[in-house]
Amino acid sequence: MSNQEPFRILLVCMGNICRSPTAEGVLREHLRRAGLGDSVVIDSAGTHDYHVGKPPDPRAQAVALQRGIDISDLRARQVEREDFATFDSILAMDEGNAAILRADAPPRYAAKIGMFLDYAAQCREREVPDPYFGGAQGFEHVLDLIEQASAGLIEQLEQRLGR
Repeated sequence: MSNQEPFRILLVCMGNICRSPTAEGVLREHLRRAGLGDSVVIDSAGTHDYHVGKPPDPRAQAVALQRGIDISDLRARQVEREDFATFDSILAMDEGNAAILRADAPPRYAAKIGMFLDYAAQCREREVPDPYFGGAQGFEHVLDLIEQASAGLIEQLEQRLGR
């Protein structure tokens, strides 16, 4: 397995300072715990350039750190055209950003785009809500959803990677 190229996943929200960096940190940590850290590469980006180069929202950092996940070293970036070729799976946090990705993706890469919460089988919600304009409780809810989706995604990755 070590000579195989890692599976690459890009997690996408609007500004890349709340939902997608939280998902990147959570998924990376859960993959490490599952022994898949070397088999899967995780990155995150935003569809908009509002916060390029900035760290995750302090509220996102605080909520993640309460669960033992440090995302303070991450920096926001915007989705680039090359990402569609580089990543095996591009998972949006909500339908609005998925629509932007589908519109921007070269047609041959459109099938790579999906919804992150599709991996949270027990979850009734289909989108990770943007907590930016709310309080800490919104960030807690986002983290709960991300943890559910991460668990389901890791199950699928284990099957895909033969683990």
